[in-house]
Amino acid sequence: MARVKGAMATRKRRKKVLKLAKGYFGSKSRHFKMAKQQVNKSGNYAYIGRKLKKRDFRRLWITRISAGCKANGMNYSTFMNGLKKAGVTLNRKMLSEIAISDPAAFTALCEQSKAAK
Repeated sequence: MARVKGAMATRKRRKKVLKLAKGYFGSKSRHFKMAKQQVNKSGNYAYIGRKLKKRDFRRLWITRISAGCKANGMNYSTFMNGLKKAGVTLNRKMLSEIAISDPAAFTALCEQSKAAK
């Protein structure tokens, strides 16, 4: 049986990794061994970053809603509890957009939240 050499597959795999490492500093973009390590690490950072992005945006929305609530004389937790009791099912992203772009509508939501308490 003939010997199978993996030159094509090896070259393809190495080119793929080096292409992903393009723009990295020094030998991390030129040497396969170091490039492979850095690409793996970069992938881990990207994965973690996608989770952190969701967390950061939620914090931002809550801060904006809280600021709108303070302007209407209540705090965030009582506002959210009142909305839940009133049956308002707006998510935090939309509530923060309303708080910024339409303060009158947000005031109406605050009143609705107070009434449901």
